[in-house]
Amino acid sequence: MQLDINGLTPAQFLAEYWQKKPLVIRQGFSHFQDLVSPEALAGLAMDELVESRRVYQQEGQWQAEFGPFESYDHLGEKDWTLIVQALNNWIPDAEALIQCFDFIPRWRLDDVMVSFATPGGGVGPHIDLYDVFICQGSGRRRWRVGNIGPHKQFVAHPALLHTESFEPIIDTELLPGDILYLPPGFPHEGITLEQSLSFSVGYRTASAKEMVGALADHLSEQDLGVQQISDPDRALSNRSGCVDNTDLARLRSQLTNMLSDELVSEFTGRYLTQSKCALDLPDEPLDITQTEVLAWLDEQPLIRLGGLRCLYFDINVAEGAVYINGDKYQLAVELAAVIPLLCNVNQLDKMALAPWLTSPAFLIQLTEWVNLGYWYFDDFDADDEAPID
Repeated sequence: MQLDINGLTPAQFLAEYWQKKPLVIRQGFSHFQDLVSPEALAGLAMDELVESRRVYQQEGQWQAEFGPFESYDHLGEKDWTLIVQALNNWIPDAEALIQCFDFIPRWRLDDVMVSFATPGGGVGPHIDLYDVFICQGSGRRRWRVGNIGPHKQFVAHPALLHTESFEPIIDTELLPGDILYLPPGFPHEGITLEQSLSFSVGYRTASAKEMVGALADHLSEQDLGVQQISDPDRALSNRSGCVDNTDLARLRSQLTNMLSDELVSEFTGRYLTQSKCALDLPDEPLDITQTEVLAWLDEQPLIRLGGLRCLYFDINVAEGAVYINGDKYQLAVELAAVIPLLCNVNQLDKMALAPWLTSPAFLIQLTEWVNLGYWYFDDFDADDEAPID
C-alpha cells in the first residue's frame, strides 16, 4: 500500500496542511482494497471486546446504540451506520494502512476506525478534536466541510454531539482510494450515497486536564512529589492574609520543578502506551519456551500485535528504557540498541534480531513478551511443537 498526497511530500503536507486546513486527496491510494468486508465487520461488532456503535434516525430523531450487537436485519437497507473502533487491534491488514502515515509519530496515533454505511447513512454534522485521514473504501460518500470558527454545538443524542448548519468550504464525493484530511475544529458531515466502507486513521493528544488528572494518579501510586516548600530565607510579613509575589513564585516552582524530564518521560511513557480499547491478547500467558522462540524465528518473523503501543524517549533510550502497553521495561544498557527496532518496526526476523539473540537476558525478555501476546508468530499454534531443524 502506497500513499500519494496529491504529489506532495510528507514534509510539504505537514508544512502546508497539518493542523491548518482540510485537504481532499484524490486517489491517495490507487486500487484501494477494503481492509475488512461488511460481513466480517458485522461479526466483529458482535464481540463484547470490540468497541462498536450504530447510528441512525428514527422518526426524525438521532439514535445511537452500543455493541455488542446480535442482529442487523431490523435496520433495513438505508439510513444507518455501523462504526467499529480500533480496527487495527483486530485486523492485521490495518497495520499497512497506518504505516503509510508513519511520518507522524505513533505516540500521536489514536486508532483506525471503520465505518460501514447504507445509503443515506451518517452520524450527523459534528466537530472532532483530532486529526483524521478518512480513507474511502468501496462505495461513495459525500462530504461537506465548513471552516473553523465559533460553531454552536448541541446534544442530538446522549452519545452524539452535533453542530448547527454551516457553510461548506468543501463539498465533494469521495470515491474508492480518495482521502479527506481534516484537522481539529472543522465542522463536517458525511452522507453515504451507496453502501460503502471508510477507514479513518485518527491522531489525537490528551487534553491538559486529562494529563494532569492521570499525572496526579501516577504521583500517588509511585509516592512521588512529596517534597514540601522550603523557605529559610523568608522575609518579615505584615499582611498575614496575602500570598505575595515571592510566595506565588515558590508555589509555582514547587510544581514546575517536580516536572523534570525524567518524571515526564516516566509518566507519559506509561500513559501514552495504554490502549483505550481491548487488545487481542491471550486470556492467560502462553507457555512458549526460549527454544521454541528461536526455532520459530528460523521459520518466520515475529509480528507486533495490532494496536500494541510501544515507544521510547531520546532522553533515556540509551539507558535501556522502553514503554510497552502501559509498563516500563528496563533493559540492560548493552541491549539499548534493540529498542528502536522493537518500537519502529512491525515485523522482526532473525537476521534483524541476531545481534541480541545471544544475550540470555534479551532472550528471556523477548520470550516473556511473546507469552504475553505482544509479539507473535503468524503460523504459531501453542499446542504444536517447535519446528525441528
